[in-house]
Amino acid sequence: MISVKKAKEIIQQNTLDFGTENIPFMESVGRILKEDILADRDFPPFNRVAMDGIAINYLHFENGKRSFKIKGIQPAGSAQLTIQYPENCIEVMTGAVLPNNCDTVIRYEDVSIKNGIATITIDTINTHQNVHPKGKDKLQNDVLIDKNTLISAAEIGVIATVGKSTVKVAKQPKVMIISTGDELVDVNENPLDYQIRKSNVYTLVSLLKELYIPSEIVHITDSKSILKEKISNYLQEYDVLLCSGAVSKGKFDFLPEVFAELGVNKLFHKVAQRPGKPFWFGIAEALNINEQDVYKSVKNNNTIVFAFPGNPISTFVNCLVYFYDWYYKSIGNKEDKQFAVLSENIIFKPNLTYFLQVKLENVNGQILATPIKANGSGDLASLVNADGFIEIPATEQIDFKKGTIFPVIRYKK
Repeated sequence: MISVKKAKEIIQQNTLDFGTENIPFMESVGRILKEDILADRDFPPFNRVAMDGIAINYLHFENGKRSFKIKGIQPAGSAQLTIQYPENCIEVMTGAVLPNNCDTVIRYEDVSIKNGIATITIDTINTHQNVHPKGKDKLQNDVLIDKNTLISAAEIGVIATVGKSTVKVAKQPKVMIISTGDELVDVNENPLDYQIRKSNVYTLVSLLKELYIPSEIVHITDSKSILKEKISNYLQEYDVLLCSGAVSKGKFDFLPEVFAELGVNKLFHKVAQRPGKPFWFGIAEALNINEQDVYKSVKNNNTIVFAFPGNPISTFVNCLVYFYDWYYKSIGNKEDKQFAVLSENIIFKPNLTYFLQVKLENVNGQILATPIKANGSGDLASLVNADGFIEIPATEQIDFKKGTIFPVIRYKK
């Protein structure tokens, strides 16, 4: 059995490069950008009017002139006008190009207009006021969005304004989610007294959707031969297998044996943590997968296997702690670590890392974590009452005091 720290290190050392793809920019929200987005021209691309009003040459105001003859209107989106005689003015609209021979804009609220004459009604104005100068924000070829940025609605607007109809993003891994267990029936079935409905696979599907990763699901009966046959095929087709169940010490927990017989390299099995201790992790090298059928393989890269214990909380927390971090590193993105303050004293006796379910509350800018009552790793309903987990490190200490700060893994925003 290894520590949580060591498990994280091993997983981080076995990331995959899924490659890149070009997709329509409006489909890129939630994906990781794999190119720098450059300014295709200066931003703004012209001296831009920032207020509705009149445009003048400031020198004439400075020399005492207060009334200006209006010689036209400069709407947004129209070609640039020119004042033939700088002692006149042009009405301008927000977003328009500043007319030639003008350098200052006075808003309508500060002028009175009568019989084609605009009279400035305030005593003080500043040269270049209400003008957004060409190139002030960015110059042509400046980087607007860095490679490896998570694309949000903010990035979409920038991508659109530089005319990028498609963008290069990290490909998503091809993932198969596998559940096992003869006690499980589907959602639309009525379970017998000794059965339960499947839930872990749907939890995993939803957790992956949070990362915009599509996935497929399959349920395999507790038969070693069937497990071996199906998993052999999945290792050839998928980048990642996420398994739930069949990795503990039960007589029908066949997955460790199946992986060994299929040549999957076990990197660890069992982590000193609660919940989720029987976690199995390994990697199947492409050329070692069913070597007799290697030339039939539809992919050339390795396959990563995350095999989580079947209890719902175990599957849930292990996916958040291990798969999420592995995915972020694989695609070149870093997730910001968050911390929370324990709101009450707790006691935890085993010398294991403890992922404690908590309710989170922001109080005066500080995130407080209040433990919730749960009935072990099988208490699926308790997930609804919590917002995340705090990670309490393995230690000989058994009492943890109110006010102590711990890393937090949040699953509710």
